[in-house]
Amino acid sequence: MIEVKEVSKAFGDKVVLQSVSAVFEKGKTNLIIGQSGSGKTVLMKSCIGLIEPDEGVIRFDNRPFSRLSEKNKVDIRKEMGVLFQGGALFDSFTVEQNVMFPLNMFTNQTLEEKLDRVNFCLKRVNLENVNKLFPSEISGGMMKRVAIARAISNSPQYLFCDEPNSGLDPKTAEVIDALISEITEEYNITTVINTHDMNSVLQIGQHINFLYKGKLWWQGDKETILRAENPELRDFVFSTELTRRIKL
Repeated sequence: MIEVKEVSKAFGDKVVLQSVSAVFEKGKTNLIIGQSGSGKTVLMKSCIGLIEPDEGVIRFDNRPFSRLSEKNKVDIRKEMGVLFQGGALFDSFTVEQNVMFPLNMFTNQTLEEKLDRVNFCLKRVNLENVNKLFPSEISGGMMKRVAIARAISNSPQYLFCDEPNSGLDPKTAEVIDALISEITEEYNITTVINTHDMNSVLQIGQHINFLYKGKLWWQGDKETILRAENPELRDFVFSTELTRRIKL
């Protein structure tokens, strides 16, 4: 479980987050949604530790991550897996080397042990016999699955996904959503997903946090979001859905 408590962040005179409090539940897909500029990316980066909040605290299973020294944050970072927007694979690394990267950073495993783990993770995301290929030699959907394999290679307790469906066609996006959801439940991970994709919201949104102008404006799930009476949320949900249908 991750607890965000009264977190605020400003860049100069621009206030991006205003006293945001939320709980990201273990074993569930926790979504952060909102318009561009709502603060959702800053909130996720604060949870990962890329941005330091001005106020408030972020706890990982009661450990005050945001208040620890950089040295003491390392132990919690070892428990994180991150799926970056676009996948962010290393172009000069093979698939195998990309997935092995966290293991090289955070473990003392033997090469044989690391290879076993790499092969297990690639099989889990339905990719086999691609170890020696480079990112330029595989499709966008396959690259995203390699990125997921890399994110789970170190058996994380916490999985962060930044716009996991960015650049993917709707059918491939559904495959990625289903895979993230399955992995979350199977390994009982606390998964936090930053997205504006309403398909993802309606398919895997178990716990949804809607940000509006830097504030937590609504919380719920995929069963209640379409019935919510919050006007700002309704504007976001239905304008986003309409835009998606026009593009299709």
